[in-house]
Amino acid sequence: MSTPSDIVFRRPHESEGVAVHEIVAGSPPLDVNSEYCYLLLCTHFADTCTVAERSGRLIGIQTGYREPSAPDTLFIWQIAVSPEGRGLGIGRGMVEHLLSRFSDGSVRFLEQTVTKTNTASRALFQSVARHHGTEVSESLLFGDSHFAGAEHEAEYLLRIGPIGQASPLTMTSANKNQGVT
Repeated sequence: MSTPSDIVFRRPHESEGVAVHEIVAGSPPLDVNSEYCYLLLCTHFADTCTVAERSGRLIGIQTGYREPSAPDTLFIWQIAVSPEGRGLGIGRGMVEHLLSRFSDGSVRFLEQTVTKTNTASRALFQSVARHHGTEVSESLLFGDSHFAGAEHEAEYLLRIGPIGQASPLTMTSANKNQGVT
């Protein structure tokens, strides 16, 4: 699926923390964090986060960070797309845009935690792995008992990699809609 040409993928700006919070809040079953958390992600972690913008309005967010003990690994924390942007390939576009920033080979793995019932995230990660000619491994990271009595499903770690040099298709589709970064 090709993302519409009027979608721009870029790093978030500090001023967009509240809008990011609203997108996540409108994307159940994602855990909603504080506005302050999203402000930090849009500033301190902007290099590992991506927003999707259409007609000057944010319609998608991907948050993440490089793992301190494994700098060749990008951890994708959350991906959320507003209702009007769903089904357009925006989730994958944000991930590919993020990977294009590390085309020097410094990132070889992507990780994300997902529940068994989060079929959308699972499908997205499988799609990214297929596109890069690699596999997805899965292991339990946080069982039900890790969540202090809250009703929260177990979180499984999905790991894609190793990711080699991006294919021409990846770079073309990821950079096509980059806009200003």
